[in-house]
Amino acid sequence: MMQAGWRRSGRRFLEQSPALSTLKSIYPLSSSECGVDRPRYGSTVAVKGTGHLIRKGTGGRSSVSGIVATVFGATGFLGRYVVSQLAKMGSQVLVPFRGSEDSHRHLKLMGDLGQIVPMKYNPRDENSIKAVMAKSNVVFNLIGREYETRNYSFEEVNHAMAEQLAVIAKEHGGIMRFVQVSCLGASSSSPSRMLRAKAAAEEAVLRQFPEATIMKPGIMIGTEDRILNRWAQFAKKWSFLPLIGDGSTKIQPVYVIDVAAAIMASLKDDGSSMGKVYELGGPEVYTLHQLSELMYDMIREWPRYVKIPFPIAKAIATPRELLLKKVPFPLPNPDIFNLDQINSFTVDTVVSDNALTFKDLGIVPHKLKGYPVEYLISYRKGGPSFGSTVSERVTAE
Repeated sequence: MMQAGWRRSGRRFLEQSPALSTLKSIYPLSSSECGVDRPRYGSTVAVKGTGHLIRKGTGGRSSVSGIVATVFGATGFLGRYVVSQLAKMGSQVLVPFRGSEDSHRHLKLMGDLGQIVPMKYNPRDENSIKAVMAKSNVVFNLIGREYETRNYSFEEVNHAMAEQLAVIAKEHGGIMRFVQVSCLGASSSSPSRMLRAKAAAEEAVLRQFPEATIMKPGIMIGTEDRILNRWAQFAKKWSFLPLIGDGSTKIQPVYVIDVAAAIMASLKDDGSSMGKVYELGGPEVYTLHQLSELMYDMIREWPRYVKIPFPIAKAIATPRELLLKKVPFPLPNPDIFNLDQINSFTVDTVVSDNALTFKDLGIVPHKLKGYPVEYLISYRKGGPSFGSTVSERVTAE
């Protein structure tokens, strides 16, 4: 207080000084640049919908955005990018985890000291969920799984958990924003059990927490993705790639960083995204065959395919589903032949005509060709500079 008083007295003395007045007439000076009573830069997070936020700093990772976010599913594919976006704007991020102590260590580097807080929890224990949500004002639910295990069914992971989080968030009273991540194509009439469960979760979340924002991304592409990586690994191991159906199914894959940016954009708006559903598809529609061509072009190998009709692909994938809960030991997780994914590939999955999209959030999504799939360079058999692209080979011939 004493220092502030001295600063104010000094400022008044300088302003009344005739010498300084002469200088000001020659060199106009701004008192805001003197560091006296200088207003702090606030974060760009909207006040509406986020409650009373205490903010300070310039908006970087060492600032205080006022957000205390619990990110369920933070240790997954999308989770690391959402945590990174939150941490670099100065938010405190609570990371619930149920696995080993190493499952979250890569996240701690994303924020300032003490800003990333791992908390062990049990998704079937309501009290542990309340504990990790107790100090939060924003909740993200990124939990999802595209295959079943002996312990967790599609309905429990993708539907029941989401509904439980929404109920607890509503009872909490201090949760101002709830973001639920679903899937593009989620519908009660989908041939995929996972997509039907996701659709049920959307309805349940909006019923329990009407102000929630629903994000429905397409198949996400990125360094840790579960489609192009699996295709490249299979192609490297067996020298061919199974093409489910005839490869004509249309999908709208999206860069994972664009999805994280869309989630953050919904948090920073004026509350206009509350209670709305957004379908997040990339700027281009691909068939499965075209996407696999993109993969082969990046790993610089000649495409070799074996087209597998849907009935045969389902027959190959069915034994695991039949034996999953009948044998006394866990079965391997499905890779290419995932029965539920095969079912989802029987119909096209693209953004609806009248849906809210990236454009409504002020984001221009990246095209996949180029930087978003450069991580596939690691699959080139002779190193990053090995081989030539398909276009270079054709030109040479």
